Amino acid sequence: MGTGGVRAGDVGAGGVGTGIDHRILSALRARGADPRVAGAARALSWAGEHGALWLAAGLAGAAVDRPRHRAWLRATALTAGAHLASMGVKRIVRRPRPAHVEPLVRTAGRHSFPSSHATSAAAAAVAYGTLGAYAVPPLAVAMCLSRLVVGVHYPSDVAAGAVLGALTARMGARWMQDGAHGVHSVHSGRGGAHD
Repeated sequence: MGTGGVRAGDVGAGGVGTGIDHRILSALRARGADPRVAGAARALSWAGEHGALWLAAGLAGAAVDRPRHRAWLRATALTAGAHLASMGVKRIVRRPRPAHVEPLVRTAGRHSFPSSHATSAAAAAVAYGTLGAYAVPPLAVAMCLSRLVVGVHYPSDVAAGAVLGALTARMGARWMQDGAHGVHSVHSGRGGAHD
């Protein structure tokens, strides 16, 4: 037992959440009492399962934006990689999901830290935002908030996931942009009868 009535396991990523985590989550979960809010949060949570929404968006971008096809595919790969990284961290940390609120959705796994929905959303916001998909960042924020409204993550899970996703996309930014420029350099570097 720690001092002040707080157990050591209650604090930090591996524990069950801090007091402020509990209070913020309870307040946002209460918003789910409105059926419209609950419906929107459920839909976002469902769409973001395993990064599906963001992977589909990246592949759609690659199909539509042919000159930057390779950059879109690389941005999609970064988003998928961020999601996989979050799943790896979850297996190490093994923080249980919140138990003090009633969840509005079922979850694919029982571990909470970090939020994989937030990780893939933030990675997509950074990667696709760089390519001009300006609608993605606000949708990513809504996705992150939805995980609190449906009551399956602590705010610190979502924050950590968003940081992980954004950092993954930022670290791969040059590789992604090389995909856009590579198309032009290949074409300009060729000559003769093969053009």
